[in-house]
Amino acid sequence: MSTPTTSRIPAGFVLLLGALVAIGPLTIDLYLAAFPRITTDLATTPAAVQFTITATLAGLALGQLLIGSLSDAMGRRRPLIAGLVLYVVASLVIVIVPNVGLLATARFAQGLGASAGMVLSMAIVRDRFEGVQVGKVLARLMLVVGVAPALAPLIGAQFLLLGTWRWMFVALAGFGVLLLVLAVFVVPESLPADRRRAGGVGPAVKSYLGLLGDRTFMALALLSGFSMAGIFTYVSTATFVYQGEFGLSTQQFALLFASGAVAITAGTQLNGLLVGRVAPTRILTVAVCVSLVVAVALVVFALTGAGLVPLVIALLGTLLCAGILLPAVPVIALEANAHRAGSAAALLGAVQFGVGAAAAPLTGLFGGGSESMAIVMSSAAAVTGLLVLVARRGFPATPRAEKVLATG
Repeated sequence: MSTPTTSRIPAGFVLLLGALVAIGPLTIDLYLAAFPRITTDLATTPAAVQFTITATLAGLALGQLLIGSLSDAMGRRRPLIAGLVLYVVASLVIVIVPNVGLLATARFAQGLGASAGMVLSMAIVRDRFEGVQVGKVLARLMLVVGVAPALAPLIGAQFLLLGTWRWMFVALAGFGVLLLVLAVFVVPESLPADRRRAGGVGPAVKSYLGLLGDRTFMALALLSGFSMAGIFTYVSTATFVYQGEFGLSTQQFALLFASGAVAITAGTQLNGLLVGRVAPTRILTVAVCVSLVVAVALVVFALTGAGLVPLVIALLGTLLCAGILLPAVPVIALEANAHRAGSAAALLGAVQFGVGAAAAPLTGLFGGGSESMAIVMSSAAAVTGLLVLVARRGFPATPRAEKVLATG
């Protein structure tokens, strides 16, 4: 029987997994800057174009649930290759769509295909690594999950300089082809036949029902989702705050916006440094507590009109904490569910992006300025505080994770 490896972590392989993870956030956010052009080009309404994001997220969520569970029975390679083929085809269809209805349909299919890279990369990590290595590799992958949503709109804006917004989807199709070639020729099967779950709908449903009934797992999944909600809120609101409220230029906005990605990066890498020295449950708990303190400061600065500098400092602190939290959650959750890693990674991803995407538009209910951004981000932090209290009750039930990851 094959067991997870304990050898050194191959940098090239982790880079490949990071590219598979990046396909989701890039697919969601790359075209945000093109919304006005898409509205004009397809002779539709802004609301209809915004719905294409919902279609993409629905495809990502459903795809992770289907593909993650399927991979526990079939192995990782075949679902990964099939998902990437679907992604490339859907991306090419978008290049020629004549109306917003077909755009939304193709975006759903694109999200469905992108989900394979996201969910299976995490499952492959759990298949191939164990102990401290799981935490270190996931810290690097969650770096991509946290940074990509912040950088993707800026990258997409550069494509508009080339002309049509459709070039963005040509680039995404090319990225998908590259990943497909690597999946076929480089990615080995990580789940041997003797470790696969018996096929069929019944076992898949049973696996998900077991996870849904696991209070600790669901608390961790929701905690990760509300952490992502803070990032998505920042991404969707920053331009209105920095440029609309404080009057910054496009160049100044780009610099401040990129600093958020730096903060998330620092958080994920700090987590990677702590893994092996500090138990992941302690990392999680401390990060949530610090994020609550920073969230209070963020609200105070926003409501009192303290100015741009204090606001940015609080925002960067919030994003730093989110960067620490993102890799800490799957380390704990997947260690306790190694026998159904595909399903667990799928449900984690679906909840993470579902909650995050649902929370981001809430800033519009409060006016869309710095006050609304602070309220939504601080509320998300408060929810993570409650969820960590729920999750902590189940932490003693995973002593192996505590012992292995605390001692290295």
